[in-house]
Amino acid sequence: MARTNESVVSEFVLLGLSNSRELQIFFFAIFSVVYVTSVLGNVLIIIIISFDSRLNSPMYFLLSNLSFIDICQSNFATPKMLVDFFVEHKTISFEGCMAQIFLLHSFVGSEMMLLVAMAYDRFIAICKPLHYGTIMNQRLCIIFVSISWAVGILHSVSHLAFTVDLPFCGPNEVDSFFCDLPLVIELACMDTYEMEIMTLTNSGLISLSCFLALIISYTIILISVRRRSSSGSSKALSTLTAHITVVILFFGPCIYFYIWPFSRLSVDKFLSVFYTVCTPLLNPIIYSLRNEDVKSAMWKLRNRHVNSWKN
Repeated sequence: MARTNESVVSEFVLLGLSNSRELQIFFFAIFSVVYVTSVLGNVLIIIIISFDSRLNSPMYFLLSNLSFIDICQSNFATPKMLVDFFVEHKTISFEGCMAQIFLLHSFVGSEMMLLVAMAYDRFIAICKPLHYGTIMNQRLCIIFVSISWAVGILHSVSHLAFTVDLPFCGPNEVDSFFCDLPLVIELACMDTYEMEIMTLTNSGLISLSCFLALIISYTIILISVRRRSSSGSSKALSTLTAHITVVILFFGPCIYFYIWPFSRLSVDKFLSVFYTVCTPLLNPIIYSLRNEDVKSAMWKLRNRHVNSWKN
């Protein structure tokens, strides 16, 4: 889509997290560890699920796709943020800024839909166990993943279609470490009230609808689990706890941002860090620590490599 003649801004200045040199070095050390751990952890989950036949089930197929999305989300802005800690003049091109907006909303929208698909999988497994193999077949899982990506991309394109043609004719400082859509919109040389409402409606609807669907699904599942008393129910409850923890930590900051999207506080910048840098780490930590099957597969993979080295 062509930019208007008024759009003379060719790059944006990212103000980052802090001007303090000491804090920037501290942040670099912390977020480097988080970034590397997040990427390696999610890659490990994909490898384990791919090579362990015991994890050849719909739940783990969806989990591996969730890990792939988290790897993508880890890389859309974090590497640049880490490099920018050592750069005095932090800039990003107009095209790079629009790419960050597109990628972030694509990944976040896809992950929301995928979490709903995972909740549906648990609903069928626990509430209709006799029909689980028939309903949750490979074809349906592929459809769920395809719909997740389609919704995420359409959600992102709907934002970008209006943002890319806004007249940016002067102010170009973004008070964040990446191109956050509400902060970029505020820089346009026009009244952005209607644009802000459209952004709030678009993102708010998908966030709240997915969150409500998840809350309803897990409430029904938890009621079903509480009515049973067996080791299988205990295992189901452990799995559900992991799912619910991911949902709360993922949607909490997201809903917060879209309740007050254009009224920023100092804490918002650090919530953005948690949302974009730390959230992808939740998947490997929570699922590896809470899920006995994944932990068992990890040890099996480790022992296999240890034995191969000895031989």
